Amino acid sequence: MKVLVTVKRVIDYNVKVRVKSDNSDVDLANVKMAINPFCEIAVEEAVRLKEAGTASEVVVVSVGPKAVQEQIRTALALGADRGIHIETEESPESLNVAKLLAKVIDEEKPELVILGKQAIDTDNNQTGQMLAALTDMPQGTFASEVKLEDGKAMVTREVDGGLQTVALNLPAIVTTDLRLNEPRYASLPNIMKAKRKPLAVKTAEELGVELKAHTQLLKVAPPAERQAGIKVASIDELVEKLKNEAKVI
Repeated sequence: MKVLVTVKRVIDYNVKVRVKSDNSDVDLANVKMAINPFCEIAVEEAVRLKEAGTASEVVVVSVGPKAVQEQIRTALALGADRGIHIETEESPESLNVAKLLAKVIDEEKPELVILGKQAIDTDNNQTGQMLAALTDMPQGTFASEVKLEDGKAMVTREVDGGLQTVALNLPAIVTTDLRLNEPRYASLPNIMKAKRKPLAVKTAEELGVELKAHTQLLKVAPPAERQAGIKVASIDELVEKLKNEAKVI
């Protein structure tokens, strides 16, 4: 069984994000970049399926400028077999990414496609659902557990009311939630091996996809600073401040 996994290049989650002085976008100059944490979980799940003998090949794909090859190589060091880089000048919006991935699915014919449920930069939570619609494949989103049995993917989903388990006929699309697994660290020998693993580069034109802008970024601003809280000595003082200062009661 072939598993296709997507990864996105984002600002490392440990880095404090800076906004450009003109508020046009986020400042990426000299900023450490990494694999989107949810995508890292997706890679780990695919590698575990291969280690269990369920999957025979793990293919990782990413969309963006040449710099995303760094994240593809990281995924290869984590255990993926080969990479596909769809080269674009910038990171396109969700619908364009879904269209590009749909073309890759047509070529690769994977039995299972695993994506992170969302990226920590745009936070859209759209690509997996759009990809399922474009490919007419069943989908299991927000997965906290995935089991493959009898030609089906049993996906336990995290929903508002608790947990829901759905049975998906393969091929299927799964998006990962935080509690699905804990990603491993890439060892130095595997990092060296990853440099020799195959990485194909394609373009949107080669895949027959025209990248169109459907949204416009108007402004980026940091969140408003919050005032520091205070400690109160008694319940009476708390009630007095809530009533007379905060005016919420």
